[in-house]
Amino acid sequence: MPLPLSFILQSTKLITLGGWDVAIIAIYFFAVLAVGFYLKGKSDSGEDFFLAGREMTAWIAGLSFLSANLGSLELMGWAAAAYQYGILGAHWYWIGAIPAMLFLGLVMMPFYYISKTHSVPGYLKLRFGESSRLLAAVSFAFMTVLMSGINMYSMALVLRVVLGWDINFSIWVSSVTVAIYVALGGLRSAILNEVLQFMLIWLGALLIPIMGLIEAGGWAGMQAKIVTNLGSDSYTHLWSTLGTFNDNPMGINWAGIVLGLGFVISFGYWTTDFLVVQRVLAAKDLRAAKMAPIIASAFKLLVPVIVILPGLLALAVLPMKLTGEEAALASGGHSYNEVLPLMLARYCGPGLLGLGITALIAGFMSGMAGNVSAFATVWSYDIYRAVIKKDGSDSHYVNMGRWCTIFGVLVSIGTAYMVMEFKSIMDYVQALFSFFIAPLFGTIILGMLWKRATPQGGFWGLLSGTVSSIGMWAWVKADPSALAIVALSPHAKDMAENMYRALWSWIVCVLVTVIVSYMTKPMSDAQLTGLVYGCTEIPSEGDLPWYERPVFWAAVIAIALVILNIVLW
Repeated sequence: MPLPLSFILQSTKLITLGGWDVAIIAIYFFAVLAVGFYLKGKSDSGEDFFLAGREMTAWIAGLSFLSANLGSLELMGWAAAAYQYGILGAHWYWIGAIPAMLFLGLVMMPFYYISKTHSVPGYLKLRFGESSRLLAAVSFAFMTVLMSGINMYSMALVLRVVLGWDINFSIWVSSVTVAIYVALGGLRSAILNEVLQFMLIWLGALLIPIMGLIEAGGWAGMQAKIVTNLGSDSYTHLWSTLGTFNDNPMGINWAGIVLGLGFVISFGYWTTDFLVVQRVLAAKDLRAAKMAPIIASAFKLLVPVIVILPGLLALAVLPMKLTGEEAALASGGHSYNEVLPLMLARYCGPGLLGLGITALIAGFMSGMAGNVSAFATVWSYDIYRAVIKKDGSDSHYVNMGRWCTIFGVLVSIGTAYMVMEFKSIMDYVQALFSFFIAPLFGTIILGMLWKRATPQGGFWGLLSGTVSSIGMWAWVKADPSALAIVALSPHAKDMAENMYRALWSWIVCVLVTVIVSYMTKPMSDAQLTGLVYGCTEIPSEGDLPWYERPVFWAAVIAIALVILNIVLW
């Protein structure tokens, strides 16, 4: 039987761990540390430490690719967003992920992989020169440690709400563990642990949707209860409420979803964010590199079951409305960000609780490790080697990567405390994406598809796009009425602002890149070989049968995506 919410809210902690629960959590921490120590001797070269020796199969690279993203942003952030906005949160998994993941696999991976770059900023260096590489590297390093703080804070929040653990203790225990196994084994350690964490996340997180649907009476019963509780059916429709800004809980329209999220934010994140691209660069060959994002996209179709569905079920089965973070702090109640731990406490008893808590810890540590390992690579290769010490040995840069991992964790701890000042995790995340990811996508896509783009155009386009996005954010903060201008409607809400700000910054980046490129001298075709379509021969897939070709499986995933959107229209 699920715990009554009145009992949950009256308790100083939601549940006390039993012996089996503690044992499951302890075994998990022991396992991830053991992987790090085991792989220490296999990560002595730069290729091994930063790119896992480029020997990962398509399945391992694909699961790691998805697991690195399956941190607190997914588990807690979007469970909270689903409670606040309804099924509209699923757009961030489907139209906001799948097309971009397929595009990465089919179109962009050949250039990343053929160029043998260690990072996305490394590709920019080859295509646009050192200034563009350095700007992208500094921006990415800054964003990465900020994002890592989200994972630390979110796990600490779960353990505080569910178990009553001190939030400082939780942050430091998780951080030290991640620092040890990534510093010892590098990317190979991070990838193998991410595959383990992927399995644990699904084993533990499936408990809530299964038991919640049983209590709610299935999907139809859940829909009926949500309508009864909220007096509206807009929380369970994907598209039918997006005709205007004020017909849906998110305060956004279809253009913001399709153009801001489905195009700029999505393609920017999945094709240029080195946190996830780094995992695919570790693939053993080009076909594996192309298949990895496609395999990950198949699982991405299913992820809303463990992150969006719990938020929807909370709308149906929790007998009281939770509030925003500020209101919760003022009243002593619970906020949107605590929906997932509340549902975990509702359904999980001894044994199951240990598995559920381990799944959440695994998700948070996976996201944290992904950010830290990506930060170490970008710092070591794209900032430290490019600017500070250009003539170091391979072992010198590996040692720098190990120390940088520890430094990155310490900085991330500081950002974890900064995250506490934001009223919504998702506000924080989407703002960062619009600052750094959206304009970077404009620069990368022009660099790969348009050979006329020049180094000067790439640099000034990226810089202007980033500055314009930060400027729009500051404008709205200083004058809230400016939201109606940025998001094109007086009825727009915060999430609409994020999507439209990303769109405008991408447009600024593209326009400036094009204008400056036509004013400056282009590079020769010989200089662009291996970097741009039209100047690069893409390796043939040989005599592979049709059912083993990446394009076939990409088509299967695309058809499944269309069917899901129609069914939940």
